Amino acid sequence: MARSTRVNSDGFGLSPRLTAAMATFLFALVGSSLAFTGSLQAQDSSPISRPVPPSFADLVESKLPAVVNISSRQSVPADRIPQRPQIPPELEEFFGEFFGGLQPQRPREMTALGSGFIISPEGYVVTNNHVVENATEITVVLQDDREFEAKLVGRDPPTDLALLKIEPGESIPYAEWGNSTRLRPGDWVLAIGNPFGLGGTVTAGIISARARDIQSGPYDDFLQTDASINRGNSGGPLFATDGRVVGVNTAIFSPTGTNIGIGFAVPSSVAEPIIAQLRQDGEIRRGWLGVQLQEITPQLAEALDLPDRNGALVADVMPRSPAARAGLRSGDVVVAFEGQKVDRARDLARAVGQSGPGRKAELTILRDGQRVTESVELGRMRQRQASVLDQPSGGTSGDRLGLQLAPLTPELRSRFGIPRDRSGTIIVGVAPGSSAAEQGLRPGDIIVRAGDKPVDAPEDVVDAVDNARQKGQKAVVVLVQRAEGSLFVPIPLTG
Repeated sequence: MARSTRVNSDGFGLSPRLTAAMATFLFALVGSSLAFTGSLQAQDSSPISRPVPPSFADLVESKLPAVVNISSRQSVPADRIPQRPQIPPELEEFFGEFFGGLQPQRPREMTALGSGFIISPEGYVVTNNHVVENATEITVVLQDDREFEAKLVGRDPPTDLALLKIEPGESIPYAEWGNSTRLRPGDWVLAIGNPFGLGGTVTAGIISARARDIQSGPYDDFLQTDASINRGNSGGPLFATDGRVVGVNTAIFSPTGTNIGIGFAVPSSVAEPIIAQLRQDGEIRRGWLGVQLQEITPQLAEALDLPDRNGALVADVMPRSPAARAGLRSGDVVVAFEGQKVDRARDLARAVGQSGPGRKAELTILRDGQRVTESVELGRMRQRQASVLDQPSGGTSGDRLGLQLAPLTPELRSRFGIPRDRSGTIIVGVAPGSSAAEQGLRPGDIIVRAGDKPVDAPEDVVDAVDNARQKGQKAVVVLVQRAEGSLFVPIPLTG
């Protein structure tokens, strides 16, 4: 199946557009984020590259038996199946027949094909989570055409990894993990899998880049390769020339849905410790801080008077979370975790997730221009708990803010579903083409802070804008609350 940052797939590889450039990240499977950088066992630290052999045939012959095809019957929820649109009675005569095939849907089962690889003689099989997600039946097919019913041991949606178990009744070939941290751009790799259901297909290429963030989640840390990866390759291994697995093929970047030379694999430095924990516990236990984080843009750094863009900006602190108990505040910038430098929001998300629940950690924070240290006892990350917010969309011009503000009256609270205990001022209108519109502000957003002051009324925002202009600032920063969470937005001042 081919993977996208937002996958809407029905077993036939349907995927939405990802960007305005019409490019799409696709799961590499027919049909349907925590970078554990856990230490690997001690290995040779020398570069992994070797002289290019005249042929990869010997390597392929020895490793192909460990690669398997996976077929799963997946239960597709009704909300992911096209529904018959509502048609006014007066138009039923004209359009009813056209939409007749789209009747109200019920959950249905579909078959998806993917790849995997055996990692132990006992029959443990690694694949992608999206290959077996919602599966009611999983079948593993070996290269010698033997078929086995597989049991799902555990899966980890944030890294799109899953572990299966088959009972072969005898020793079977398996692959060993390699050390992806030794890979360099330009190193040769081989991908083996089941593209388009063809089975046993080998492609060769190089590592194009490391630590790629394809915005599929807060923990992206992909290897990029030009070895051909297509639908059905999901879950298959990426081999180094030493014959060890250095990645799990997961995604492709393509405007067409087929390979264009940009594929992505979960590195073994991420996959191996996660698979080991799934094998031991059947689930992943991650640390949880309880904050929504935001990347620091140049505009935010200037408006917040930060020395540089390094660090993770705290946009919101969840009530009764470990962060709240430790005294973290909205507007804090975390610059180090346990003494390790935090350059971006994802650095903090990975470090916290890599730490186990219950661990006590020290955070170094920039707060009101001062460096302070806070000690926090991490909680446990639950499924669907958010940890990172997307940065706001860019905006560079506008001769006015273009905001129409109003107090939080009972009528507006009722219209927009705003709780009584929430304070601030509400945006009821945004002028098209204005600075606010270009920054993504919209009616219903609540401004709770402007500049360095809390907001209780529209006048507070006006005062913050006037103060920013008097100081010669190029933007005023507002903290906005909406249903998806909170985020800081810099609004340019040009007049």
